[in-house]
Amino acid sequence: MSTIRPPATIGIIGGGQLGKMLSQAAKRLGYRTIILDPAAACPAAGVCDEHLVARFDDPIALAAMGSAADVITYEFENVASAPLLQLAKETAVYPDPRILHTLCHRTREKTALRKLGVKTADFIPIDDPSQLAGAVDQLGLPAILKVSEGGYDGKGQQLLSCKSDLASVSLAAHHTLEAYISFSKEISVICARNIEGEISSFPVTENIHRNYILYMSIAPARLPEETAQRAVEIAEQVVEGLAGVGAFGIEMFLQPDGEILVNEIAPRVHNSGHYTIEACHLSQFEQHIRAICGLPPGDNRLHRPAVMVNILGEGKRPAARLAGIPDLMRIPEVNLHLYGKEEVRPGRKMGHLTALADSLPLALERAGAAHRLLRWEDD
Repeated sequence: MSTIRPPATIGIIGGGQLGKMLSQAAKRLGYRTIILDPAAACPAAGVCDEHLVARFDDPIALAAMGSAADVITYEFENVASAPLLQLAKETAVYPDPRILHTLCHRTREKTALRKLGVKTADFIPIDDPSQLAGAVDQLGLPAILKVSEGGYDGKGQQLLSCKSDLASVSLAAHHTLEAYISFSKEISVICARNIEGEISSFPVTENIHRNYILYMSIAPARLPEETAQRAVEIAEQVVEGLAGVGAFGIEMFLQPDGEILVNEIAPRVHNSGHYTIEACHLSQFEQHIRAICGLPPGDNRLHRPAVMVNILGEGKRPAARLAGIPDLMRIPEVNLHLYGKEEVRPGRKMGHLTALADSLPLALERAGAAHRLLRWEDD
């Protein structure tokens, strides 16, 4: 495939914050963008050139995007792969929908990783409720029961600590039982590979979750250099092995003995890579656009220590406004990103902030101080 040069058109399936930031990166390079999203007021609606308001699997809308776009990508992995496989027969779609089909299902994902020689938690697929007790006997407890498709931010997951927990389990869909991993840190790497096979990784980030939702990403991760290098090597092994094109978020567990296990792979730009907008020469979003358009990867070195904190919705006030912004803006080197979502919901990602500094402790201090200033108030 030849290089896709501006002012070509990039189709993006999904108009959430990731679709918005992908569109912004694409337009800065001179590309046109078409967004497909059923929400008329989705975050990307205000920054794209065209917005197809339709379901993600709508055949008419997908055909229209395929006719208008030179290349198509997506911002989240819970889009059905079958329509994209059909679309890819006429228009380039990256990452390849066959990769999406593999990675959107936990059992298929971990099976593929094992075939690549990558270590994961032990797992057993659960196709029928009658299999659960035997799987628990085989893996032992504690273990985590996860819905195989559609879960994110901890949705569809249940910790099984003792045999009595099995009585409350409802298995209406395919699940994967995974051995519980006692880890010292959660880390991730944003790794991008372009059409020509050139591969490039951003620095390792250290991630802190609250209630299964990413709260904070710290870059660079507080790791020994050899451990960080090993994490990058694993991420690149995964993306190379999958023959992926685009940016991938590879989430990993660092165990107390130093062993690294891959937990999940997102075939897209990733929440833990938002710090790259300010802290690196180019962002994960531009790196993704470069990759799917056949352009060379850019300089992804970290030029400032950075800490990203998610801004989540709280309470039951869908029309609430965020207070504390003027005070936040008085803190040096703190960057605020609000996504423009109309409805505030508990746990919903409404924005993020990134604090930079000459040292990581100072970046952590600034990020914490800025986040503490923010609060949701009635409109």
